[in-house]
Amino acid sequence: MTQEQAEEIAYTWHYDGVYSFYNMEADEEDLAEFLDPAVRKGSVYAVSIAQDLVGFLSMNRVREDTIDIGLGLKPELTGRGAGAEFMTAGLNFIQKEFGVDKVTLAVATFNQRAIKLYRNVGFEDVEVFMQETNGSTYEFLRMEYYY
Repeated sequence: MTQEQAEEIAYTWHYDGVYSFYNMEADEEDLAEFLDPAVRKGSVYAVSIAQDLVGFLSMNRVREDTIDIGLGLKPELTGRGAGAEFMTAGLNFIQKEFGVDKVTLAVATFNQRAIKLYRNVGFEDVEVFMQETNGSTYEFLRMEYYY
C-alpha cells in the first residue's frame, strides 16, 4: 500500500451510522499506525480493480500456520454484495502467498452484516471478548477460517 492510498482510506473513507466505528479517524492510535509506512510495510495491501482502490487487507502472522487479518471495503461498496468476492480473493491471496493453515479475525459483534459474510465464506465463531478501542470498550467476536 502506498502512502497516498493509506491517506485516501484514512481521510476520505467514511462509513454511515453505526459503521462509522470503522472510520480510521475514530481511533487516533489506529490512525497513526495505519499512516506509518514502517508499520504498514509488508503487512498492509491495497486492493484495486482497474486502478480504483476498493479495499485493503492487513495481515499479521501470529504463528507459523496462522495469519490474523483486518480488512476494509470502500464504503460505497458495502452492503451491495461485493464482500464475498472480496473475502474469497483475500483468502486465496493469503493461501497462495503465505501457505498458512488458518486465518483469524475479530469483528465487532454489532456488525452482523460482516459476521454473516464471514460465516458464509467459511469462518467459524471462536469466542466473544471485550476490547478497548475508539475511546470505549466494545464486544468483539473472534473467528477462524481453515483451509
